[in-house]
Amino acid sequence: MRFALNGLIILLRKERNFRIMGIVSVIVVIVGYSLDYFGEHLNRFEWAILWCAMGLVFVSEGLNTALETTIDVIHPEQNPMIGRAKDMAAGATLAASFVAIIVGIYIFGPHVMSILGN
Repeated sequence: MRFALNGLIILLRKERNFRIMGIVSVIVVIVGYSLDYFGEHLNRFEWAILWCAMGLVFVSEGLNTALETTIDVIHPEQNPMIGRAKDMAAGATLAASFVAIIVGIYIFGPHVMSILGN
């Protein structure tokens, strides 16, 4: 557990994208709870899906960072195949982010439309 917490601390301190994802996740949670003010609320299932989507992005970024760091230590020289592997890992993180955005639109969209009266 100590090593895992240390890994999270390193991600938060050293990885700008991980911090950005954290900020976006906090905003998502605030917006989710703010819906109550407008007479809308997220049900337990919607919250669960949002947390899973946010978790997917955090996990993929953490794995991407671990892979890139390991590769840089093992093979610091430029190599086209290593570049491809790093690009694919980054692409997986980007795909996870797109999925999270789609999930957010799918969940928040109907609530926002209801608030706007459409």
